[in-house]
Amino acid sequence: MHEAAALSAEHSFRCVDVEGGTVDRLHDALAPMPSAQAVMRAATITKELKLIRQQGELVAQGVKAFGFNTTLAPVMDLALPESAAVMGTRAAASTANGVVDYARNFLAGLAAHGVVGCGKHFPGLGGGTLDSHLETPAIRRSGRELWQKDLVPYRELRLELPMIMVNHAAYPNTPGKNRPASASAFWITTVLRKRIGYRGIVLSDDLEMGGILQFMPMEEAAVASVRAGMDLIEVCHKPELILRAYEALISEGERSAAFRNLLLARARRTARQRAKLFAGGISKALSARQFEALRARILRFQAEVNKAQPAAEEQSA
Repeated sequence: MHEAAALSAEHSFRCVDVEGGTVDRLHDALAPMPSAQAVMRAATITKELKLIRQQGELVAQGVKAFGFNTTLAPVMDLALPESAAVMGTRAAASTANGVVDYARNFLAGLAAHGVVGCGKHFPGLGGGTLDSHLETPAIRRSGRELWQKDLVPYRELRLELPMIMVNHAAYPNTPGKNRPASASAFWITTVLRKRIGYRGIVLSDDLEMGGILQFMPMEEAAVASVRAGMDLIEVCHKPELILRAYEALISEGERSAAFRNLLLARARRTARQRAKLFAGGISKALSARQFEALRARILRFQAEVNKAQPAAEEQSA
């Protein structure tokens, strides 16, 4: 991976999904990282928020060990009963304050090792009952409820989040209506940029997911996301879909001078932001001894988190 990174564009994103728990792309290659929910529970029971920062630091070290510079974490959705079957242990806490505590400490751990984090999934999947990988969730929370609960972590951490990922859910009881948030100017431009005042990088969730492709084809989704205010769009798996998205953006830029200027302005702005985020360059590959030492630290951390779980379960019984 380090050799591939050396061939990539200067200050490029090299992203990997490492949240811990069920979403951990380094699980088999390095060591399993405990979930956000398990770490938050352990930190709450032991009154040691430093456990969360420690998780962020270990994730950052693992990410860098493989030549990545960005992890698509932390999850900032509320752990609500409606979404429990879909989100599992990915969501750290059921309250906005709990999510803020988790995300702030996790991000601090990442930053201590020069790794960029990405808060997700704006504006919040806590009230959703469907998996946006397959379908477009219709989350029937009011705009007031979302502002006072789901959006609080984004409001509180707007200056600490390098990136925010926008989801593919729809919010019918808000001005966003039935349009997926990832293609909605209301959510990206009006709420995130203007009302919350976020100035970092805005990234789409994977445009290959059913949550958006059930609503519109890839070509339309790519153009609509950018028009709505998206800085970067994510297409993760199929080369043909990446090409279709790219060609749609080029075609629309050729057809519309306004859209072309929008693309160029967005590219310049994100280039400046990337230059600041990744000024440290590419990390060095670990030696075999360093790699094994890191693996041992993660396993010890996992054991420490697991040790706190029986106490948590006993207290909640």
